[in-house]
Amino acid sequence: MNCRPSSVLVAVSIGGTAMTGFRSEMPAFAMTSVATSIGILGTLAPLLFAFPARAETWPARALTMVAPGAAGSSVDVVARIFSPPLSEALGRQVIVEDMGGAGGMNAAARVAKAAPDGYQFVLGHSGTHAINQTLYKHPPYNAAVDFAPVALIAELPIVLIARSNLPVGDLQEFMTFAKANQAKMQYASPGVGSTVQLACALLNARIGIEVTHIPYRGGGPAMQDLIAGLVDYQCATTAAALPQIEGKLVKPLAILTKDRSPILPTLASAHEQGLSGFEVLSWNAFFLPKGTPKPIIQRLNEATIAALDTPLVQARLHDNGAVVPGPERRSPEYLQKFVASEIEKFAVSIRAGGLTVD
Repeated sequence: MNCRPSSVLVAVSIGGTAMTGFRSEMPAFAMTSVATSIGILGTLAPLLFAFPARAETWPARALTMVAPGAAGSSVDVVARIFSPPLSEALGRQVIVEDMGGAGGMNAAARVAKAAPDGYQFVLGHSGTHAINQTLYKHPPYNAAVDFAPVALIAELPIVLIARSNLPVGDLQEFMTFAKANQAKMQYASPGVGSTVQLACALLNARIGIEVTHIPYRGGGPAMQDLIAGLVDYQCATTAAALPQIEGKLVKPLAILTKDRSPILPTLASAHEQGLSGFEVLSWNAFFLPKGTPKPIIQRLNEATIAALDTPLVQARLHDNGAVVPGPERRSPEYLQKFVASEIEKFAVSIRAGGLTVD
């Protein structure tokens, strides 16, 4: 065997980058082993460095914000408020994609099953990430563990509204009228299991009435039929109801909270009107798929906070009936705990009312 040292000019390629110009003094028989090792390193290098590079360079293309509702729904309105400032903060376009069905779970499930690369995130709400965990017998995901929480972005009070010609003027008159006419009445919602549908179901149970539920494919169609007088009432977020209230197309009867809303300060709350302690709120938050790298979560959280702090976003949220969460409630850690507490809170009411969806 020839064991004389050889002076060899080495040229290798690692991760697609050529490296040349260094000499190796070693026995010739060792060169084959070195070449093999370098070849393996060249093969593995892209894999070894792929994930850190991806997090560091994110985003490298457009993002999709999946909104669990139809065009014109309250969640669609909020999504389109945040899309432009997020696009500006991230330097990439954030595209809103509406996706209704199953109380928003179709949209949330899509993101839960998506690649954890930061390019799809869901604008979740109290239905998709709290109520549905108990309301549905077999939810397609676990809201507490199958997502990477990003930030709580808005709270939306829910308002009871009726067709403009319903012969009632406040919640007390509504309760009296509904108890006498419940067999003939109908209430609308954007779909079975939505936050606002559950709000009405809980309200009906609290009043002691059974009214036929008419589910629609989104908030827009439900609101249109209420305006047309084809249904008697519905529970809607202030974001969806405010334009119709201001246009006197529907009749507001109560804010379903303990306190009045600054959006509708003259409208008495359900608590004020005799339903002591009754409160149902809707909220919105951003969630990425479970397993998304922490640097990406942090970057999207920072972009979200930057959007929340802009006067334009705050004004548009206020104009659409939403309340901006305080700074102490915008972290991923806070949202993780908040979701767990909301699941438990709504579970008590859902089980007590015997509400369930297959």
